[in-house]
Parts: sequence; C-alpha cells; structure tokens
Amino acid sequence: MNYKIHSFRHGEIILNNEPDYKIVWNELLNAIQNITDNEVIEHHENNSRKAKSISESINKILKSKLVALNWNEESYIFQDDEYSGNRWRLDFAKESISVEVAFNHGEAIAWNLIKPVLAGELNHVQKEINTEIGVIICATKDLKDKGGFDGAVGEYEKFLTYLNPLRDILSVPIVIIGLEAPITFEIKVKKINGVKHGIVEKY
Repeated sequence: MNYKIHSFRHGEIILNNEPDYKIVWNELLNAIQNITDNEVIEHHENNSRKAKSISESINKILKSKLVALNWNEESYIFQDDEYSGNRWRLDFAKESISVEVAFNHGEAIAWNLIKPVLAGELNHVQKEINTEIGVIICATKDLKDKGGFDGAVGEYEKFLTYLNPLRDILSVPIVIIGLEAPITFEIKVKKINGVKHGIVEKY
C-alpha cells in the first residue's frame, strides 16, 4: 500500500537516523508497502468479517506480516492486572516503538494519540513495554471514501488537527501514517436483502 507520513516532535527523523530504531522502523514500512491490492481483495471477499470496509482485511494482513517479524501483538501498556482490558493495550510493539492501527470512530483520535504517551511516560503504574516513539496508522480521506469506511471513522487529515491542541500532552515523538486508497479497486457499499455489504469493484 502507498502511504503518507506526518512527523511530530521529529519522530520520523529519529526513526530514520537512530540505529536503535532504524531496522524496526523499516520492518514496519516494508510490511505496509508489501500489502498488495490482490491480498486485500482476496481477504475481503473470502473471510467472514463485521465491517463492510476493507479495514479488517488491512488490519489482519498487517498483523500477519508483523507477527512473522516477531512484533508483539496486543501488548498491555501496564503490567498491573487492573489495566488488562482492551482499552489498555497497544496494537503492536517492538523494541521501544509502539503502533496503533486506528480505524475506529473519530471520537477516539485523542485516545489513540495519548496511548503511546502513557506507555512512555513515568507514572505510578509499572509498564509492560517502555515506549519511546509512537506510530499511528490510519486511513486517509481518500482511503476512507474508496475503501467503504464508515463516515464517522477518524481519518489521517483529522488526526493532524489534534496535534497542536494536544502538543503539551503528547510528550513522546509520534509518526502518523496515512494509508492511501487502493490503486486497482474501490469498495462500493450496496444493500443486499436489506443489509449493507462492501463490494469490490475493480478499475
């Protein structure tokens, strides 16, 4: 998949230039780049799913690629059992980099941005992984429109508008990756027997 990047607090510069991060960062970018339209189509058409969009397919394909590279999936931010619910998990983590795949409602944008900070800041709860840089993966408006996403999903462009108001809270470097729309197809949402389905239409 193609993507665009926005760097906050010099996150991209650090990832590209610090030896401790560079290898892991390139693993993540290569995993995204190697998601093909055909993979997404095949998964979307041949697997049971809740979403009409291609969000689940992208998420599961990316997960399979990262897990194969020994990324930790669904790591808890804190070790304390009191914080063991899904809300307190990172989607992926490796070394000191945490990754959130944010295809959820726009109201969750602030929370998605704050999670890497919680995983990196010193506080009263012991960490499972000490995050030094956070990466948020989300849909651009173009992917949202052409990938069958719900209109309420928070897109890349909206994530960027949160950075300045939250600047004093977002104390760790963050990189936001906006996934671009597929090149060879789009999703058309159609009602079949009264139920909305995301149908692949190739160009």
